Amino acid sequence: MILSQKIRIFPTKQQKSVLWDLSEKCRLVYNFALKERKERWNDNKNKPKNERVYITYKDQQNQLPELKKKFPEYKWVYSKVLQAILKKLDSNFKSFFTLWNKGDKKVRPPKFKGKKYFSTLCYNQSGFRIENNKINFSHKHPSRIILEFTLLKNLIPKGKIKQVEIYLNNQKYWFVLINYEIKIPKYTDNGLYQAFDLGVNQTVGVNIYSKVFKCKHKRADLYWKKRISEVESKRDHCNKFSNKWKWYNDKRNRMIKKRTNQLKDHQHWLSKQIVENTKANTIIIGDLNIKQMARKKKGTGNRRKTKANKTLNHSIHNLGYMRRFVQFLTYKAELLGKRVIRIDESYTTQTCCRCGKKTKRKLSERIICCDCGNLIDRDLNSAINIMGKFLNSKKNYDYLLQERSVNEQSFLNCWKGFSTINSLINENNGLVGSHCL
Repeated sequence: MILSQKIRIFPTKQQKSVLWDLSEKCRLVYNFALKERKERWNDNKNKPKNERVYITYKDQQNQLPELKKKFPEYKWVYSKVLQAILKKLDSNFKSFFTLWNKGDKKVRPPKFKGKKYFSTLCYNQSGFRIENNKINFSHKHPSRIILEFTLLKNLIPKGKIKQVEIYLNNQKYWFVLINYEIKIPKYTDNGLYQAFDLGVNQTVGVNIYSKVFKCKHKRADLYWKKRISEVESKRDHCNKFSNKWKWYNDKRNRMIKKRTNQLKDHQHWLSKQIVENTKANTIIIGDLNIKQMARKKKGTGNRRKTKANKTLNHSIHNLGYMRRFVQFLTYKAELLGKRVIRIDESYTTQTCCRCGKKTKRKLSERIICCDCGNLIDRDLNSAINIMGKFLNSKKNYDYLLQERSVNEQSFLNCWKGFSTINSLINENNGLVGSHCL
């Protein structure tokens, strides 16, 4: 398992100058490689697909020795750092084409980097050395200034170090990001499961014994939202880049940083509580489509609906709240030998967990009142349906116990929900319910 440790460093003025020079060479290599790819695309886009010849990462990597002979200043940068820049460009294009082929037509290809952009210096497996709480980086800058920084002893990871990066955060703070590999315990299915419905305001879970877990989130974003908007309003009334404008802008950045740290701190605490305080080795969550949830919707003419959509977009997309929480939960579970399984959560809110009746509901409807007499919290209803979906599709996972236990059967008998829908589909069409939803 690969983990990352971020450590702040304090370079001198001379070291900063060297880092910026090395970054400039990496930025130029990135921009030249991007220009070459765009020119090749313009030459091939009108040709048939079988006649197109694209440029690859290996092609551009093989051009680096000739580039260094023609322009000796590129020898300042460690060889693997330049290769990492080309790999980053290649991965950016791959992710662009992946999203485009999936139907996301709003995605855009990589852009050129400006002069004020600091390119992350990535040392992969070599080019660095950590000894006596100090890290040293290789380079051939003519100034011969040593890039050596002191690290806090308690922050240096003990695993096998795979990669080290130097980056500049908000054009102000310098950090070293150390990626290291550790061994994790082997996962075993103990027959206990816990399902969670992840929300913006609260997280609700239910285990195989139908016991409920509910935790309301500390909404630091709502606390800081009004205060940040007030500072932005005062800043915008000043002349841009004046001393007053800079003062308000720095204050705004500090508030945003504090808001982010408070949100992360709460997410780390909650994910740790969930993983450590459950006996279940398998945690089930809904596979959230964050980009679709946060996508802006056209105005409907109803001011309340439009405002609700904007608020939801801000809470989900701008803060990266739910996606980041899933990442925290996943890696903390793997550290303890547990596993997080994501399943499709379509219609888990609209379907009654008691009778299986499907009804379209508004986002403001937090309590579900079904015709069968079921009165239940909306998020709890979704968590129960997620558990039911998982139990009905267990045979799709080879590493899980396939024989249904007494607890699983009693859960499905108590909360029918999707089980009722699946049985009806099986009777009518002879299909497996988990593939029909």
